[in-house]
Amino acid sequence: MRLTMRTNLAMRTLMACAANPGRMLTKGDIARACNASEHHVAQVVHALGQAGFVSPRRGRGGGLRLARTPEAIRVGDVVRHFESPVPFAECFAGDANTCPLTAACRLRDAFAAALDAFYTALDRVTLLDLVGGNVVLGRLLAVGPTRAPACVRAA
Repeated sequence: MRLTMRTNLAMRTLMACAANPGRMLTKGDIARACNASEHHVAQVVHALGQAGFVSPRRGRGGGLRLARTPEAIRVGDVVRHFESPVPFAECFAGDANTCPLTAACRLRDAFAAALDAFYTALDRVTLLDLVGGNVVLGRLLAVGPTRAPACVRAA
């Protein structure tokens, strides 16, 4: 099993937001901290916003921050949101399933049990568990202070 890059980037984005509490992070901030392109970050931020994980704000001084507390964001929920549109195997694809073995195959049940165990384990982990007290991660994801507006810098 392998998670998509979007899921990986979604978790990096959420960790960056949690590691910079009270700050509005830009897509550029996150892209630099997470070693990703702004384009990919923008796509992930859009999906995170639609799911209610982050609160994006457009315009000057805009950016994003967590929409929930870190302890209220479960890793399993994030992974489900990004991975559920992609069937784990063809036999999970509903009407798109063309596997000729479906009627007699027991592998699907084994996969279903494994996926259930996977998500159950991830449901026990919160964003706070990943970031809280993790000094090294905090340093890696720290975003410097925002530049002061021109009228303040001139003083």
